Amino acid sequence: MVEPVIEIEVVYAAVDRQALRSISVTPGTTVRAAVMASGIGSEFPELNLRECSLGIFGKVVADPDTRVIEAGDRIEIYRPLLADPKEVRRLRAAKAAEAKARNQ
Repeated sequence: MVEPVIEIEVVYAAVDRQALRSISVTPGTTVRAAVMASGIGSEFPELNLRECSLGIFGKVVADPDTRVIEAGDRIEIYRPLLADPKEVRRLRAAKAAEAKARNQ
């Protein structure tokens, strides 16, 4: 008897290159297990696949160790943020306010 499989994609975008893997997994595979099975970790050894944030079609998965994938899912591996976006906006607004005050 042939074991059923589902087709999914796993994607990662580093600063300088991207990877997209189409893989087949058995039904019941979790998001994290699918990423580990994709082989992307060997191409990007700097990634900590056991800890990084994962998402499906642009939505972060809260618990990738228990969330089961579905046929056609595209799992995305997210890089850690280098800077907090809120802090960057706050600093930019403060700099703009300072420049405006100097020009008055």
